[in-house]
Amino acid sequence: MPQRRSHVAPSATQTELAAALSALREELDAPQEFSPDVLAEAENATAPEPGLDLRAVPFATLDPAGSMDLDQAFHLERNGDGFTVRYAIADVPSFVAPGGAVDAEARRRGQTLYAADGTVPLHPKVLSEDKASLLPDIDRPALVWTFDLDSAGAVSAFRLERALIRSRAKLDYVATQASLDRGEDSPASLLPVIGALRIEQERMRGGASLNLPDEEVVRAADGTYAIERRSPLAVEDWNAQLSLMTGMAAASLMLEAKVGVLRTMPQPDEKSFETFRHQTEALGRPWTTGRYGDYLRALDREDPLTLPILEAAASLFRGAGYVVFDGTTPADAMQAAIGAPYAHATAPLRRLVDRWSLAICLAISQGEKIPAWARESLNELPALMQESAQRASRLDSATVNCVEAALLTPFVGATIDATVIAVHGDRATVQIADPAVTASAPVPAGTTPGTSVRVTVQRVDISEGQVELTT
Repeated sequence: MPQRRSHVAPSATQTELAAALSALREELDAPQEFSPDVLAEAENATAPEPGLDLRAVPFATLDPAGSMDLDQAFHLERNGDGFTVRYAIADVPSFVAPGGAVDAEARRRGQTLYAADGTVPLHPKVLSEDKASLLPDIDRPALVWTFDLDSAGAVSAFRLERALIRSRAKLDYVATQASLDRGEDSPASLLPVIGALRIEQERMRGGASLNLPDEEVVRAADGTYAIERRSPLAVEDWNAQLSLMTGMAAASLMLEAKVGVLRTMPQPDEKSFETFRHQTEALGRPWTTGRYGDYLRALDREDPLTLPILEAAASLFRGAGYVVFDGTTPADAMQAAIGAPYAHATAPLRRLVDRWSLAICLAISQGEKIPAWARESLNELPALMQESAQRASRLDSATVNCVEAALLTPFVGATIDATVIAVHGDRATVQIADPAVTASAPVPAGTTPGTSVRVTVQRVDISEGQVELTT
């Protein structure tokens, strides 16, 4: 799916939208500011200098353009007929004092929220975008995973160490993809090779990736809001494989030690699979053989029916949660979409649970005692993360709804083209191409996904994020 952007022009509509977005943050108790005691503690936070010095290794970061909260840095090299992958993670556990003001506020927030009118960060920016962030050309403490991969991309050995690093390059996805496409030398030159091998490893495990197009509300420099929808670039998928590999390594360490926190997701049941098969048949792209992950990977991203299929497949990716354990291993430790046990351990600047995973894994890897603060508070994590996930979901969906209502304001009374994505009884989810809006509309009996329809915009309410369409 090509990138699409629809703007809300500066006007009374823009003012109403800004007010609605501000009210939404307040309603969800999502303040951007931190209290003075949290800011003071963050300003004074220091991390002990690690004993291991890896500043000679030319690490690089790869993130969306403009990002400053840089959680990960990588270094890739060939090693005989295999590879060595170093994956450095921001050493947040060293900067956050257990039981302190920053710790307490991070537990309340749970994760960084990305609002249209600014982020609601997990940590004060002096930590997340400065002291703890793996910014280029600055010495930073990090938790460094080192992986030995064989020629097929399988992990043969790994270790985790605390080290001092110095990133050499701050890469972004779009520019890096263009550079790789041109065949230019880059710190990411081996990423397509290793990423493709790891995707094949995922296929052999029975893993599956949904890869729905991203939908993001952005604010331009002129103050206008926009909705961007685009399919992930190949370099994003390759980079994600490094994070997935690390999460699986973290899970294996914690399972072996019988203490930790996993991100789990159950395997879809047969009823869900059968429903999805019927949906693919109705769309004329039947899934008849093989595993569902192979079917999803083979879909043509240029096919207009791929989006409805991916939307239908979302029902297979449900039930994700966190499981904590201490002394015994969970009865079901699998993350079905990944095809292996998995832990969140690569985004501690932006997600609370990763700090626990990293602290526990480092202690296990180094043969040290697991920090008491991490062990004693394990049972709190699932509820804290569920609450923050619900807040993030409500913020994301309500923000998109408000912006979509604003985008359609000039079209009230007009009839425009749309495509049916999914059908739910006598209503359907439809995608309007211009402006880029997804909404619900009544449809005649027998309407199928992929059908083109004409919808009339009857009413919009920006403050409530409501759109009323008729066909």
